Amino acid sequence: MSSKSRPRIALAIYLTALLVFGGYFALASVQGEYGLFRRVQIEAEISELATLRDELQARVDEMSNMTKRLSDEYLDLDLLDERARNVLGLVRSDEIVIY
Repeated sequence: MSSKSRPRIALAIYLTALLVFGGYFALASVQGEYGLFRRVQIEAEISELATLRDELQARVDEMSNMTKRLSDEYLDLDLLDERARNVLGLVRSDEIVIY
């Protein structure tokens, strides 16, 4: 081998190594555990969980309101009547039940 071919081979190996490492890091930045695709998945999951959280908070608020309305300090007779009819299956004598 001549001395001129050694630098060319070393340069080719060096450039190939740079290309391989660059490709690896580019691929990892897009598809890796902390890549762009994973970030999009996480943001979609965050949005979905925020929607679920808001729905659950609305349900908790509704249940808190009903609990307050049925408490000893404040008794809503209409709500009490509604709950008793629903739970016990009661109807008044002047009502007609249609199945």
